[in-house]
Amino acid sequence: MALIKSISGIRGTIGGEKGSNLTPQDIVECTAAFAQWLKNEGANQKIVIGRDARISGPMVNQLVIQTLLAMGFDVVDLGLSTTPTVEMAVPMESAGAGIILTASHNPKEWNALKLLNSKGEFISAKDGAAFLDLLKNGQIAYAPVDALGTYTQDDSYLKKHIQAILAHPLVDAGLVKNRKFKVVVDGINSSGAIALPALLDELGCEYLVLNAEPNGHFAHNPEPLAKHLTEISETVVNEQADLGIVVDPDVDRLAFVNEDGQMFGEEYTLVAVADYILGHKKGNTVSNLSSTRALRDVTQKHGGQYFASAVGEVNVVNQMKQQEAVIGGEGNGGIIVPDLHYGRDALAGVALFLTHLAKTGLSMSGLKATYPEYFMVKDKISLTPDIDLEKVLSDLEKQFQGEDYNTIDGLKIDFEDGWVHLRKSNTEPIIRVYAEGNSAEHAQQLVTNMKAKVANILS
Repeated sequence: MALIKSISGIRGTIGGEKGSNLTPQDIVECTAAFAQWLKNEGANQKIVIGRDARISGPMVNQLVIQTLLAMGFDVVDLGLSTTPTVEMAVPMESAGAGIILTASHNPKEWNALKLLNSKGEFISAKDGAAFLDLLKNGQIAYAPVDALGTYTQDDSYLKKHIQAILAHPLVDAGLVKNRKFKVVVDGINSSGAIALPALLDELGCEYLVLNAEPNGHFAHNPEPLAKHLTEISETVVNEQADLGIVVDPDVDRLAFVNEDGQMFGEEYTLVAVADYILGHKKGNTVSNLSSTRALRDVTQKHGGQYFASAVGEVNVVNQMKQQEAVIGGEGNGGIIVPDLHYGRDALAGVALFLTHLAKTGLSMSGLKATYPEYFMVKDKISLTPDIDLEKVLSDLEKQFQGEDYNTIDGLKIDFEDGWVHLRKSNTEPIIRVYAEGNSAEHAQQLVTNMKAKVANILS
């Protein structure tokens, strides 16, 4: 069981003891501290919240709402929603902040509070540090009875979100409708089971939804990786569908399945969307250090510049703003379209990708074949309290002094024919070890060698 407090909020497993798991006390304390920080900053005391379909969602939702009301905040509750929908709703509501109740790709026993600023973006590292300090040491002042907040339910924002996507100049709903795509969707028993059909209806697609009941009893591990997606891969082939669409529980990560049941590649979601956008709008791109080199290659093909950021959506967004990127995101299937909002948005990704696919006239596997071929291996090392990660990284850095390396987020070593990146996870008590090479065997060897070096340091 676990509880992780970070600059983006609080995440943990339901049940257990306060301070070691995500208990009601921890939820109330986190919510109150965030509200107090907003008050201290002079923010508008109106806040938008929404949640995914986790089993614990209704309970966490009520704890957050009642705490906010007790702090004197007016609450706009979107109910069952998606992360990008909440992000768009915050500025639409002219709210001071937002809270998304989701643990993203984590299993069903997890939940989290993700904190947004008035722009509907994740709070900055500086603001997150101030919030954490207040959570640890600050004074919380609840509102008197005559100043309690008000509560409003509003389920209109998914439709508003979809309409904003359809209005994007590079989304051609008419063209997509003419292609009459047949699609299989994995709703992972969460918000995607509602949001994706609503979008696909507007795009004129025929679709079949797997795991369609949003009850939080995830039919498989909710991280959209190939090893978890055998059901949709088989269904795409059996139904002779054009493609499969997979999202995580809060619909900010996006993966596709080819017509032959093979994965398009989560890393290539951003590559394909960027290829399409850059073909119509020149500019720069950004992804994080753990993302495929293929985005760099595609960006350079279109005459733009590619930039890498530290892992984490807020870091990608900051870099996108600095470099005036026209598209960016993360290799985990996170698409950030700044014309819409600065947040990962699977629904926007679907609309842009299907437009791209329709314009090319290619099959999914045909489209994938047009991109540089790299292979990635994603592994991990359990992080225990006795591991001195800074010492591990320092020792490794000394071993790779002769290579091209980067230390802005853990340690990434770039070789001529591949790279390996080792960093502490923001969401789980693990060290992530990612590598990419020109073959699967080469990528695996890079990971194996790095893990062996870590083991030697720890022994």
